[in-house]
Amino acid sequence: MQHRTLGRTGIKVSPFALGAMSLGGFGTADRDEATRIIHRSLDAGINFVDTADMYADSEEVVGLALKGRRDDVVLATKFHGPMGEDPNRRGNSRRWIMTAVEDSLRKLQTDRIDLYQVHRPDPSVDIDETLSALTDLVRSGKVRAIGTSSFPASQIVEAQWMSERRGFERFRTEQPTYSILNRSIEGEILPLAQKYGMGTLVYSPLGGGQLTGRYRKGQPIETHRSQMPFSYLRDERRLDVIEQLIPVAEQAGLSLTHLALGFVLAHPGVTSAIIGPRTEAQLDDLLAASEVRLDDATLDAIDAIVAPGTDVTRLDMSYQAPEVLDAGLRRRPLAERSAA
Repeated sequence: MQHRTLGRTGIKVSPFALGAMSLGGFGTADRDEATRIIHRSLDAGINFVDTADMYADSEEVVGLALKGRRDDVVLATKFHGPMGEDPNRRGNSRRWIMTAVEDSLRKLQTDRIDLYQVHRPDPSVDIDETLSALTDLVRSGKVRAIGTSSFPASQIVEAQWMSERRGFERFRTEQPTYSILNRSIEGEILPLAQKYGMGTLVYSPLGGGQLTGRYRKGQPIETHRSQMPFSYLRDERRLDVIEQLIPVAEQAGLSLTHLALGFVLAHPGVTSAIIGPRTEAQLDDLLAASEVRLDDATLDAIDAIVAPGTDVTRLDMSYQAPEVLDAGLRRRPLAERSAA
């Protein structure tokens, strides 16, 4: 497997990153099988593993599996999500970051994290507070590089300028969602990452599981993911697009899964695509896509179905700003709404 440089860090990573969210309580409960998946991925040439503190026991599973192989792996994890009922055991404050990193180091059984990522923005915390804490972790040697996940373009730019003005470590990566069904990052996030020399490790390259060929219009859905209350899985607009993509994959001599992975890796702004197998059979199928190279005619056919820079619909787990979710933040008090 070839390697790509992670932004301007000089770190070489595989075009596929192993996403460990499903290795543990969120998916593969059998730790022996989870360990086999991790080892098999490493043996196949994947050297990039991504997890997060909130992914059930994923960090513990990864830590156990990497015993004796830690030096061969670029290890990434994330913080932000709630880790208990205590309101201070979450978010992007210095107080929580300094606790969260020690928790992750312990569970991962390592003395350093190669890429420590802010899982989501936190409107209650100034970005310089977060960057200051992360800079201290880098200078202490506990963290090698820092990144973001699902940050809007404006906040990425703000963070880059804050780092320059204050002498903080820069965010070196961004982890957004990207697939044929969700292409909005082509408009700003990917060009911005290229401008600032940031690497990108994109999640859900299979459209939240829909680009596996197992989700068809008018057919019952019987998958592990279908048991979850995600509205996008039953969105008719997404299913219509999938039906149009299947002939494109067939024309290219590929499965829909391989078409989807080839599409993501073809963008010059993408460093790695995160794959998240729950079984060894799924891993084998995903690894077989490593040699897929889509030609311009195939990419043009995809563009004709889903326009560049657009989303068919959003994934349920995608970040939305508070100003979008909370009507009170975008409505003046009733008495102030008129011009008179």
